[in-house]
Formats: sequence, C-alpha cells, structure tokens
Amino acid sequence: MSESILQDLTLGFADPQFVRDALRMALALAFGAAIGFEREWHAKAAGMRTHMLISLGACLLALLALDIMESSTAGMDPLRLVQAVATAVGFLAAGTIVIAGGSVKGLTTGAGLWLSGIVGLATGLGELALGAAATVLALVVLALLRLVEPRK
Repeated sequence: MSESILQDLTLGFADPQFVRDALRMALALAFGAAIGFEREWHAKAAGMRTHMLISLGACLLALLALDIMESSTAGMDPLRLVQAVATAVGFLAAGTIVIAGGSVKGLTTGAGLWLSGIVGLATGLGELALGAAATVLALVVLALLRLVEPRK
C-alpha cells in the first residue's frame, strides 16, 4: 500500500500536467504577492502572505475543479466554483472592514483580498495573461491612484 502511494507521488511530480499546474500555482503566488506588497508597504492588516495564500488557494481550487471536470462523467458546473471562491474570499475580506469614529477603514484591503482570490482562480483556470493583466491593473489602482487621493 505504501509503495503504491509513493509511486503515485513520484509519478505525479513527473507528469507534464503537474509541471503546468505547479507553474500556475507559482504565478498565482507571484500575482498575489504583487497585490499584497502594496498593502504591506502601507502597513495594512492583510499583506503579502495573506494575499498570496488566498490567490494560491483559489488557484488550487480551480485546478482541482478542472481535474474533476476532466475525470468525471457527471460533469460539474464551473460557475459554482466561481461563486464559492467569491463568497469565501468575500467573507474574509469583510473581516478587514472596520467602522470606527464615523469612518470606514479596510475597504481597499478587503477589495485587494477579494481580487487576489479571483486572480488565483483565473491563474488556476489557465488564464495566465488575464491574471497578470488584472495584477498590473490592481497595482496601478493601488499605487498610482494613491497620488490623486485627498490626504486625510
């Protein structure tokens, strides 16, 4: 039994699909890190590690869903996957929003977390260019638009 598990594991690492999936997960980590770095730089509650883990988790979920869809005769509704990621990450993102003293804080961090999850989902589904473009656009919004915001 343990030989079978060991064989499955070693053969899995040699599979070209595993290499493709590992690259997708690495890119999801990089994209999440890029978004999270800006939050980390400004000392926000959810920084690089949080964004990276959310992006990786969403990517892995997408890869697993693709695998299930390919191997299952019953099929799977991919929109349920999108809904699950959006809902779960939205729940985490909502936890970063605080209303204190009449002002709302954490909205941008929450939005960044939610976006990192969706970028991870896109990366896992093989939409690497789309994930990269969303990451660049997010960095433009987070970094450059900070310059035109009124100072508080």
